[in-house]
Amino acid sequence: MDKPDEAAQGPNPIDRHVGLRIRMRRKELGISQERLAESIGLTFQQVQKYERAANRVSASKLWEMSRALSTSISYFYEGLGDAIETPGSNIPRETMQDFLLTPEGIELASLFPKITKSRVRRKVLDLVRAMAGEPDPVES
Repeated sequence: MDKPDEAAQGPNPIDRHVGLRIRMRRKELGISQERLAESIGLTFQQVQKYERAANRVSASKLWEMSRALSTSISYFYEGLGDAIETPGSNIPRETMQDFLLTPEGIELASLFPKITKSRVRRKVLDLVRAMAGEPDPVES
C-alpha cells in the first residue's frame, strides 16, 4: 500500500499545533528564537522549523523546550482535543494557526482582547473585514 506523499499534504496538524504552541509560549515570555535555541542547544533556524512544523520536535527536545519555556509538556498539546472549528465560528483551526504563525497575527491576537469596549472591537473587526474585501456576515 502506498503512503501519501507527506510533502504534498503539508505538515501534520498535530505538529502544526505543537509548533504554534512553542511560538505562542516563546512570544508570551518575550524570548527570541535565538535565545530559545541557545538554551536547548540548537540553531535559531531549527527553532523556526519547529514553529512552522517543517520539522517534527522529538520528545527529548520538547522536554528541553518545556523547561526553557517554564511550562509543562502538556501545554504544547492543549487544545488538541477541542472541536476542529472554533466554537461559534466557521473558521477552521488550520486558518487560525496560519494567522497565529505570523508576527502580526500573534500580536493582534494578544492585543485585541485588551480593547475593553465592545463597540470599538466591532469597529476594528469591520475595518479589517473591509480591508480584506470580505462582506459583513450580518448584512449578507
